[in-house]
Amino acid sequence: MTKSIALSLVLAASLGLAACSGNADNAANASANAAENASNAADNAMNAAENAAVNAANAAENASNAAANATANAM
Repeated sequence: MTKSIALSLVLAASLGLAACSGNADNAANASANAAENASNAADNAMNAAENAAVNAANAAENASNAAANATANAM
């Protein structure tokens, strides 16, 4: 009888530790996911800034071309 009680206590303790380690794994995964999300957000921000710079350069070139065309057509 005492062996079954001791075995039950060991089993309960093992299940308790397994449950706790699962939470630790979940917390580690959540932390890794948060870091990955932050990295992706930084990459997206950098890409948006690069795209905005390219768009601004294109707009400036378009304005310059329009002015050159207007000058050429006026002559």
